[in-house]
Amino acid sequence: MSIRHSLLAILDQGDCYGYQLRVEFERRTGRARQLNVGQVYATLDRLERDGCVTRLGANTTGHVYYAITRAGSAEVSAWFGTSSGNLDLDDLALKVALAQSLPGVDALAMVVRQRESTATALDAMRSVVAASGLSERLVAEARSQVAVARLSWLDEAATLLEDSRPFPLEAEPPRRGRPIRG
Repeated sequence: MSIRHSLLAILDQGDCYGYQLRVEFERRTGRARQLNVGQVYATLDRLERDGCVTRLGANTTGHVYYAITRAGSAEVSAWFGTSSGNLDLDDLALKVALAQSLPGVDALAMVVRQRESTATALDAMRSVVAASGLSERLVAEARSQVAVARLSWLDEAATLLEDSRPFPLEAEPPRRGRPIRG
């Protein structure tokens, strides 16, 4: 799953500092994947370089906050608006978990688009299975089985999303984080 887009999606909810983004990411993805805070700050540096975030001033405790730009908001909207192609099922699950936690993101529409894309890909794989030699058929059959599992999970995810309750950023940000350098 794209850490870049995940951090942008969280910043689209409000200004944050690096460690706060790390905590929010883990909270919104069921703590299924932990981020190194250094990875968060390196990603923020690249996002700033690319014009997707702006570095704001430090607060009284020295935490440097970041704000998303219009370009960053557009990028994250496009990420949520397109199917995820070849993401493995774990990464897709994390993307859906993140999406459903964010106010203003239609996670169910995202799942429906992903399901349509996967069903189309499965149909194409099945035609390869029927028309190829053994090596091609073996690979296509393996991919077909993965697509069938993905479709099953997407159906279950659509049902589970009926209980989706997006939530805002934590009102009290975490206390740890990289202070401003003097």
